[in-house]
Amino acid sequence: MKMLPSLSVLRVAVPALLLAVAGPVLAQVKVTAPWVRATVAQQSSTGAFMQLQSPKAVKLVSVSTPVAGIVEVHEMAMDGPVMRMRAVPALELPAGKPVELKPGGYHVMLMDLKGPVKEGDQVPFTLVFEGADQKRETVQIKASVKALGAAAKDDHSGHAGHQH
Repeated sequence: MKMLPSLSVLRVAVPALLLAVAGPVLAQVKVTAPWVRATVAQQSSTGAFMQLQSPKAVKLVSVSTPVAGIVEVHEMAMDGPVMRMRAVPALELPAGKPVELKPGGYHVMLMDLKGPVKEGDQVPFTLVFEGADQKRETVQIKASVKALGAAAKDDHSGHAGHQH
């Protein structure tokens, strides 16, 4: 019977411990389904795509990868009758709302590639997010490289034929 009081103390201590561990994890931006479009010979740029979701409002302020000399977040937008691609200084992530980076929309542009990006490769990325409090959070991910045809089957956006 002496074990029962210590068990009830343990029951109280465990949830408190779990809350302490879960606290910082909950603030982290969730990155799902990251992929990079495979390149063909002599191609010096490609796109990376993923879905981002944050429990609090943050903005994506920086993306880097060792496979490219220049990495920028771009948006596709209509400029009159012409679809244009332009770099954005930061990408807003509203609290709790998924933001999709996809062909034909926002995406990560990898330029000045250091070599070919082949189907089946894993590309490491470092994403830096900044909150309203100016605090920055870094998320490391690996994105699978997919051929254009394979990516189109997985993508479902209807924009998989877009070329950079």
